[in-house]
Amino acid sequence: MPLESFIDQTGSEIRLSGSPTRIVSLVPSQTELLYHLGLEPFVVGITKYCVHPTQWRESKTVVGGTKTPDLEVISRLQPQLIIGNKEENRKADIQALRSNFPVWISDVGNLDDALGMIRSVAAMTDTYTIASGIIGQIEEGFARIKKGPPKSALYLMWRKPWMAAGAGTFIDAMLGKIGLRNCIGDRRRYPELTPDLIAAITPEIVFLSSEPFPFREKHVKEVRALWPQSRILLVDGEMFSWYGSRLIQAADYFSALALD
Repeated sequence: MPLESFIDQTGSEIRLSGSPTRIVSLVPSQTELLYHLGLEPFVVGITKYCVHPTQWRESKTVVGGTKTPDLEVISRLQPQLIIGNKEENRKADIQALRSNFPVWISDVGNLDDALGMIRSVAAMTDTYTIASGIIGQIEEGFARIKKGPPKSALYLMWRKPWMAAGAGTFIDAMLGKIGLRNCIGDRRRYPELTPDLIAAITPEIVFLSSEPFPFREKHVKEVRALWPQSRILLVDGEMFSWYGSRLIQAADYFSALALD
């Protein structure tokens, strides 16, 4: 069978001989996508952070973490396709895996990138009909979001030190989709909030994410002391940062947020 060429979202080429029947996913949100694409029989390896679907933790081989994959375990699985992400996986690990296996890497910074990732994974796995339905649901859901008057928002994702999502992140793109202005949008990626910066910003809304730091109700008082005039909301981090099929649920979740 002739090899078919695919270009990933970082511009690298991989070549596959037919639809892969042994897939390793190194990204939780993309693991969930593989499930919704009906690829359960073909996924052989996932990370310890791939918590959806829950039953895969028992039926699939856990290959380590997103930043700490066990390359020997992955090699023993003899994958025909490995799916990773530029931000979530380390370049050195990806390069090592590429010496023996086809590795496709996503680079997702906004909704269009996410939909492009879904289309590409579908093309490689011959699941485009199912993927078209997923994409349609995502597009319809985001089209229904009603944006109110623009408000400034801060999305906290870490404590000690305080860190937030800045420009160039998928989270920042999701804030824009619901009509919010990121009050640290002049800073890229995930900046640490210094005391001077904390004093300089006055977000109308502060989101406390459930991941990677598990913010809970007990942290609200601490955050309120920093920004006493802000509305503080505990939010599901998966809805803001998972860029696979979870986006079907994300649009309705965003619409239900108490932003007024």
